[in-house]
Amino acid sequence: MSKLIVTGGQKLKGEIVVEGSKNAVLPILAATVLNDGISVIKNCPRLRDVEIMLEILRKLGCKVKFEEDVVTVDSSTINSTEIPEDLATEMRSSIIFLGPLLSRFKKVTISYPGGCESLLAHFN
Repeated sequence: MSKLIVTGGQKLKGEIVVEGSKNAVLPILAATVLNDGISVIKNCPRLRDVEIMLEILRKLGCKVKFEEDVVTVDSSTINSTEIPEDLATEMRSSIIFLGPLLSRFKKVTISYPGGCESLLAHFN
């Protein structure tokens, strides 16, 4: 095992920019469904999976803006509990909408995520 030896008597100080994490932001975006209002997520990475999640939110009826690295989601306008099959099969993470939609609306329609199966799962 290697080691790092720091010598000197000066305290470290300064600032760093921490990049946004896809694995952190995807569940946060799904959780915006629970809010029934406006959610603002800062430091959001612009990645394909994030874009797919935002498109799912739009298809559910949310108003979504993505400017710079800030995502704004208004989930008060949701008018559907069906996640389109073409978007659900694009990524396995689409399944994380299951909990928030069931919690808020008590129903959801979603296909198997990531193209695992072609059958639809209906939860009531």
